[in-house]
Amino acid sequence: MGGFPTVTDVALAAGVSRQTVSNVMNSPGIVRADTRQRVEAAIKELGYRPHASARRLRTRRSSTIGIRLDPMIDGISGSVLDRFLHALTEQADAQGLRVLLFTATSPEDEITQFRRLNDGADVDGFVLTSTFAGDPRTRWLIENGISFVTFGRPWGADDMNDPQHLWVDVDGWSGLHEATRAQQEAGARRIAYIGWPSPSGTGDERRRGWYDAMMERGEVSGEELARLEVVTTDGVSQGTAAMQRLRQQAGLVDGVLCASDSLALGAMIANPERVPVTGYDNTPVAAAVGLSSVDQAVDEVAAGVLELLTGEFGGKVHGAPESDEPRHRLITPRLVVREFAAIPMDVAR
Repeated sequence: MGGFPTVTDVALAAGVSRQTVSNVMNSPGIVRADTRQRVEAAIKELGYRPHASARRLRTRRSSTIGIRLDPMIDGISGSVLDRFLHALTEQADAQGLRVLLFTATSPEDEITQFRRLNDGADVDGFVLTSTFAGDPRTRWLIENGISFVTFGRPWGADDMNDPQHLWVDVDGWSGLHEATRAQQEAGARRIAYIGWPSPSGTGDERRRGWYDAMMERGEVSGEELARLEVVTTDGVSQGTAAMQRLRQQAGLVDGVLCASDSLALGAMIANPERVPVTGYDNTPVAAAVGLSSVDQAVDEVAAGVLELLTGEFGGKVHGAPESDEPRHRLITPRLVVREFAAIPMDVAR
């Protein structure tokens, strides 16, 4: 077959009409799942790429998703958003979509970028990260009827079922609950927790997973449980200081859970007894030092974001109100258990 593959070539390979191929690329939600999979397989096998300029003229859509490039936090926990961005870009490309990156210095600056990109018809919708209670970005997008999906729930009233906010999130409660259970089943009783100050939507969910698992087992009193918790801001040095404080207020513990890999790495540094430590995010650093950690399954998050953005609702905040289809995806994380290795403080320095 000479030259570049065409829509006709894809239709012949998949055994469907040209219109069905067009529907798969532009309105996949109206195509039967088995047919869509057959067409997508043919597109991948043939290496077909639609002519972007022609499609934009025909559909008045840019086939482009806008997402803010968050600043690197500490090179550890910040890698989660980096991995999500890679997964989103790869999966969007497989669907014939592009990802446009932009920067912003604040939520208000990000709204300014939304307005600029929307007015210029540069993007069809946005993916937001780092959501928080009272987020002005989502409110502005809803008021202006612009398509968006967030990685992170609204963290407000009725956040699980708000029809105006399409979101995908990782179940932090489930992740820490499983991690606590794993240490309990290994024989640990006094399991401590190093977490973030409240209120923090994400942090509070993770803490609740540890707290509920401990209360369900009933081996530690509420008073003792209070001594087993240390609250601090995120970071490696903060994790080290928190572990030292924990030893002072609770004595020797059987295990430690942390709200992030950054805190967990710090806790490992101040851990000469080699008490089992579990982090959260499953970063490359965790794998390198043998740290057990909760994996956020960012590939599944990216797939869920694209499904909501391009599927039945199309990211629209007022789309298909009569539908029973959930407007959110709550992803169950996976606990990755590794052989523990302590980091001596003199080496860490």
